[in-house]
Amino acid sequence: QGTDGYFAIKGVNNPEIYLQKALNYEKFNSTTLALYARDRPVGSTETTNTATATINISIEQADTRSPWFLPCAFINEERSICISSPYTGTVNISEMSTEPLILEPGPIYAIDPDQTLNEKILYSIVGGNTDEVFSVDADTGNLTMNKAATSPDSYLLQVMATQVNNIQKYSVVTVEIKVINKSDYAPYFESRIYNGMVFVGVAPRSFVFQAGDSSSPLMITAVDNDFPDV
Repeated sequence: QGTDGYFAIKGVNNPEIYLQKALNYEKFNSTTLALYARDRPVGSTETTNTATATINISIEQADTRSPWFLPCAFINEERSICISSPYTGTVNISEMSTEPLILEPGPIYAIDPDQTLNEKILYSIVGGNTDEVFSVDADTGNLTMNKAATSPDSYLLQVMATQVNNIQKYSVVTVEIKVINKSDYAPYFESRIYNGMVFVGVAPRSFVFQAGDSSSPLMITAVDNDFPDV
């Protein structure tokens, strides 16, 4: 059931069973075939003897797919292709974090999609790591810092996940790390209450003036102690 088109026989008297197209392990991993034999050609008017044999076939998982970074989104009905999005994170300029970086949409993590095999995955940074600021744990995928970032430029790291048993089974994902100024303080308004006045009948987009001073536009300003000179 459900295996039409996959199996066929070749030969008449000594037939061989062969595959006509590749199997999908996620679709089915075992099947039963019925083989019929007869001692006269189909359509013969002579007395025909027949026999039936049942063939049970177990299908084993093959190591056919490269690792998937998670989370990922399937793009086909067979769920055999899963596309991941880049990871993103931030670090403070001139400050080295001693903990693994927090990333979105989650930590760097890849799996072997050949689930019954579930080969071990190793991680490495293969590009974009200017001045070797970052490192990745080969076993866990945790991204950490070796030194502080001294430039405000973002880092576009290329992280590779490789199967231990076969280095040619690999995937690469982009990790964007933005370097920002440290923010210890929340912004605040210089005054808790602002009073203004506006004249009846003025055109749209006209200025609102300070209460009691029709020559001075009302100015509402906020400051941030992280940027005292701005």
